Amino acid sequence: MKYKPFGKTGQPVSVIGQGTWYIDQGDRASAVAGLRKGLDFGMSHIDTAEMYGDAELVVAEAIAGRRDDVFLVSKVLPSNASRKGTIQACERSLKRLKTDHMDCYLLHWRGSYPLEDTVAALEQLVSDGKIRSWGVSNFDAGDLAELLDVAGDGKIACNQVLYHLNERAIEHSVIPWCDAHGVAVVAYSPFGHDDFPEPQSAGGKLLKDIALKHGATPRQVALAFLARRPSVFAIPKASSEVHAEDNAAAGDMTLIDRDIAALDKAFPLGREPRSLPMI
Repeated sequence: MKYKPFGKTGQPVSVIGQGTWYIDQGDRASAVAGLRKGLDFGMSHIDTAEMYGDAELVVAEAIAGRRDDVFLVSKVLPSNASRKGTIQACERSLKRLKTDHMDCYLLHWRGSYPLEDTVAALEQLVSDGKIRSWGVSNFDAGDLAELLDVAGDGKIACNQVLYHLNERAIEHSVIPWCDAHGVAVVAYSPFGHDDFPEPQSAGGKLLKDIALKHGATPRQVALAFLARRPSVFAIPKASSEVHAEDNAAAGDMTLIDRDIAALDKAFPLGREPRSLPMI
């Protein structure tokens, strides 16, 4: 598993991490085993959120006795992101996760509370030792610029955004902005939302061909393509040990330029949308 610095935090974090959206809705024992297996394979980055039902409880069970192996991330809902509400939400998540700190804490998307209030709360949480860094999710380049004006340079650890082969909008402005300001980019839903390329499609056949050359799977190729940039990390969900092992194998995979060019052509970037896609 490759590790690289998580933005300006400098913290080494696994290129491929573990997402937990809907992980509480399947077999709990399998989900816990999958997260633990992911840690065994070096996927240290585990991402969750207060919005994800009981996912924080599943994560707590999975990381019990292994907290030092984990780069742990959770998120506050915009409806809770007032100065007081952010602190209270963080404390609830810490209790559910059975830990005394998070490695990074994110504003899940921009809401109605002023960024000044949310940032003040996040900085207070850092000062109190309850979080080690903070970031955001679903922020476009304009939102990030506003946030930078509020927070100052070096404070925004990451921006977690929708990114998969069929949705590359963040390559227009978000990734360049983050690269310019030392902000890590975390790709959520990196296989899409039930729309991973079908094996019989042109894109699916290309993924299979590239995978065969590398002794890999199409999903591993997709993850390697997304994480090809130094600033980008990916957090696919793994609800079983088999999925965890498959995801982790992408963490030391390097595509050659010809592979990247072929994928770029098969899954074109397209025009920049008026608003940032999110799910």
